[in-house]
Amino acid sequence: MNWARPYRWPLAVRVPLLVAALLVAVSVVVSQVVLSRLAAEQQRRVAGLADAYLDGVSAALHAALVRRDVWEAFDVVDRARSSFQALPLVAAAALLPDGTVLAATDPRRLPVGSRYADADRVADDAPLAPLQEPRAIVARAVHDGGVFIGRVVIELDLSAELAARQRAGTALFLLNAMLTLLFATLGWWLVRRMLAPVRLLSAHLAASGERPSPLPDAAIGRVGGEFKNLFARFNAMARAVEEREALAARLAEEERLAVLGRLASGVAHEVNNPLGGMLTAVDTLASHGADPAVRAQSVGFLRRGLSDIRNVVRASLVLYKAAPTGADATPEALDDLRHLAGPEARRRRVRLTWNNRLDAPVQADTTLLRQIALNLLLNAIAASPPEAEVRVTIETVPGLLLVRIADQGPGLPADVAAMLDRADAQPPAGRTGLGLWTALSVAHRLGGRIRRLPAATGTTLELEVPLARRPLAHAA
Repeated sequence: MNWARPYRWPLAVRVPLLVAALLVAVSVVVSQVVLSRLAAEQQRRVAGLADAYLDGVSAALHAALVRRDVWEAFDVVDRARSSFQALPLVAAAALLPDGTVLAATDPRRLPVGSRYADADRVADDAPLAPLQEPRAIVARAVHDGGVFIGRVVIELDLSAELAARQRAGTALFLLNAMLTLLFATLGWWLVRRMLAPVRLLSAHLAASGERPSPLPDAAIGRVGGEFKNLFARFNAMARAVEEREALAARLAEEERLAVLGRLASGVAHEVNNPLGGMLTAVDTLASHGADPAVRAQSVGFLRRGLSDIRNVVRASLVLYKAAPTGADATPEALDDLRHLAGPEARRRRVRLTWNNRLDAPVQADTTLLRQIALNLLLNAIAASPPEAEVRVTIETVPGLLLVRIADQGPGLPADVAAMLDRADAQPPAGRTGLGLWTALSVAHRLGGRIRRLPAATGTTLELEVPLARRPLAHAA
């Protein structure tokens, strides 16, 4: 615990300390009030006794002061001393107007005829000052027909009153200290008991780790009030977290299966595309295999088709991240697409108009390029009505290879067309075809794109593939 930062102390420490501080403040205020009332009561009692004493003695000394009769004055002050034993009297004296002593209760200290030592400090008829000093002097002037004839002076010993006040203050301090310690300890104990459910919850969270688990029912039964509702809500939250994590795991598994299904469908789709043309080549070999030219053309066609299937299968082994094969695209390899799509076009009675303007190999991956173009071509044939025409144009411009395919179909659906503008497009929900989505994915891997061109009828799609020379990794 960092003692230099009180706001970080535990509540079990801060609350008792706060209670103790409040009790100290209350005890200081109460002690001051009690001691002030005690001092005022002491002063009132002593002042009342002093006034009664001075009133009686000054009246009895009137004649003695007029005649300056020492013995009569001494008799008065001596008898008055025994009558006011409750008054803390040290000495009493009858003084003449010039301050000399006429008679005193202590003749040895205040002999007759001597000047009173504190005559300059005597204030006639002044009230008793607050009891702060152990010695006080009170005087009363005596007049005869308006003429000042002397005064009566008494000296009071207030040490007993001051000691009583000090004892009262000490008793209050000890009592308040004991009460403060008692209530602070009681507050600490009560706060610890009140915070026991919080400690239970904190320990349960620490033991649960990153995944909170519900509290046992026995723990909830031991608490009541707000903490019972808090524990019930915590359990509801923990169960909701468990359900959410289970749902997230189930959704992740379903997503994994969906991705795996798309991968399997894509691989099956790409393997199935060249099979029609390859079966046609096999039929051609069976019928015209004796002709060397037909046999060479068919065997080359089969070899290129099997090479494409092999590359697709290899790409699936690395989570469908097809890697370039390193082979450049040749005019013959692209012309194969006409034969691969030919059976599907004849089945749908669609005319293929083929315009391949390449006269030399280009620096583009032949397997991926054939894969994209074949998907787009088969989609165009499938979208075209019978007796329609599908036009294919292959050409190069500076830095780019362009494959343009135009059909006479009804056009792209809105959800399918939206995939052309997104690099992370997913197959539209509810559609089973993966040709355009697969073509888009492979085109993005090649750094190219597929865009839709304006057309009066049907749909015209253009594949753009950059012609960038690949580094020679084998060069010394």
